[in-house]
Amino acid sequence: MEKTDDQNCQDKHEEDNAKSSPFDFVIKQFQGKKCAPEKRKEQPSAIKQFFKGFEFGKSEGKDRREIEEIEISNDEADDQSEKQELSVEDGLSHLISEAESPSGEQRFNQFMEKLGKEPSSKNLDLNNCALSAEDITELASLLPFLPELEELSLSWNGCVGGSLKALTVHLHHASLLKVLRLNNCRLTAEDVISLGEAFEIVSQLEELDLSWNSNIGGKLSLLTKKLQEGCKLKCLKMTDCNLTAKDGESLAEFLNVIPDLEVLDISINKNIGCSMKVIAQDLKNVPGLKELNLHMCGLKQDSLQGLDTALQHLAELRKLDISCNREIGGGFKASTAHLASLKNLEVLDLHQCCVTEEDMTVLSQVIPLLSNLQELNLSSNKNVGLSSDPLLGRLRFLPKLRSVTISNCGLGEESLSSLAEAALHLPELEILDLSWNKCVGGNLKLLLGALKLATEIQVLRLSSCNLVAEDLALLTSLRQDGHLARMQKLDLSYNNTISDEGWAVFCQGLGAFKELSELDVSLSPSSCRDCGPWFGELLAALTQLPALAELAMQRWALSESQRKKMEGFNQDNKRNIRFDC
Repeated sequence: MEKTDDQNCQDKHEEDNAKSSPFDFVIKQFQGKKCAPEKRKEQPSAIKQFFKGFEFGKSEGKDRREIEEIEISNDEADDQSEKQELSVEDGLSHLISEAESPSGEQRFNQFMEKLGKEPSSKNLDLNNCALSAEDITELASLLPFLPELEELSLSWNGCVGGSLKALTVHLHHASLLKVLRLNNCRLTAEDVISLGEAFEIVSQLEELDLSWNSNIGGKLSLLTKKLQEGCKLKCLKMTDCNLTAKDGESLAEFLNVIPDLEVLDISINKNIGCSMKVIAQDLKNVPGLKELNLHMCGLKQDSLQGLDTALQHLAELRKLDISCNREIGGGFKASTAHLASLKNLEVLDLHQCCVTEEDMTVLSQVIPLLSNLQELNLSSNKNVGLSSDPLLGRLRFLPKLRSVTISNCGLGEESLSSLAEAALHLPELEILDLSWNKCVGGNLKLLLGALKLATEIQVLRLSSCNLVAEDLALLTSLRQDGHLARMQKLDLSYNNTISDEGWAVFCQGLGAFKELSELDVSLSPSSCRDCGPWFGELLAALTQLPALAELAMQRWALSESQRKKMEGFNQDNKRNIRFDC
């Protein structure tokens, strides 16, 4: 049956609709009257154009005025038509541009992909991404699309310095921000000011890390003066920021408005020790403080006294680090009255504090009272081993100890025996570091009983201890008897006194340390020695150590064939061990 003309027109209309683009409706809306049928403006003929302005029975002035008015009217109509067409084109261009441009989420994903990072709307980790100033500006423009952002890490990006204001002025879009890390960003004075102004915006901020920005030194007041009471900051870290004594005073004032502070780390600021008394006086305003790190802060004996007074207000303190403050040596005898009251203290680091024998007498009475202590570091204090006061023997009263670090403490056979006896009562011991105590060599058997009971031991460091073959044989026999089953890191470096026979015996039993992940058998820096026949037994043992990831053998001279075997080991055995030779 043939279709009528009306049916053909209808089919054609439906076909045209099917082929129409998504923008047709928008185009029609913008075209408006232009799309409706209207009489086309009549264009003047060439003859009329030729005779325009000639007199045809009318006054010349009147005709000319009428003609001019007609021309002006025609010109205005043409201009209006052109403007209408341009507005339609501009509107269409704008709509098409908006439709084709990526959304905020797409832009954010593209930005993260460019940096090789996984996109996250809550935790933005851009550490060490070689960000440029342009990247910071682009990131700032993306903040409106990240209203749920809680953590922002820009550490180790030097170009952040001098560009931070471009970001901070947009932080009001990230009102939920809780963590801001700007380590080693080369911040300038202007950046510090901008950051201070941002504190008024990010009222939920709980952690601020500005470590390794030396330009903060002398300018801390620019940051702290903007803070108001009620600040929710819980963690403040400013390691190695070149802080001055004046900054110490600003910090003391700062403590008055951050009552919720739990972590304060101002380590490696050697000039801040001069204002430690002032800081200590205001520590009472942060009674919930859990960690205090004053490592290498230039503390002196009087600083220690002020700190001890403050400790009476810090009942919640879990970690205290006053290490590498050499000038506090001799000050403990008058400054430990309140240290013993820290019943919740879990970590105490006193390494390299030049403690005297008098200090050791006091510490031997105080440290055993810290019933919750889990980590103790007394390294590089020679008088720990030389003192007649049995501090090491009294560690037996600290059954929760997990880590004991007493390297380079001048231990003798007597003090080693006291430690060995105390270790029998440390069932949770995981880390034991006896490095640089020469008396351990040939006397490791004194620790035999303790090592049998140390079912949790995971790290044993015996570097530069003058070990001999007998000591290595003891270690392997302990493992073969079922002890040291959880050993993960074993440091036997700088023990040039071990013979090739001793290494051979050790390698024969090495395969039993199934959880071992790191092994160091390097020689001391001043030596070099040919690797003996035990090298083959070492490689054979490695095939039985599924968890081993790193083997250090510095200064062992390998033969050509030994080196080839080591280079091909990973491929031949489908392993990924890092050999440090």
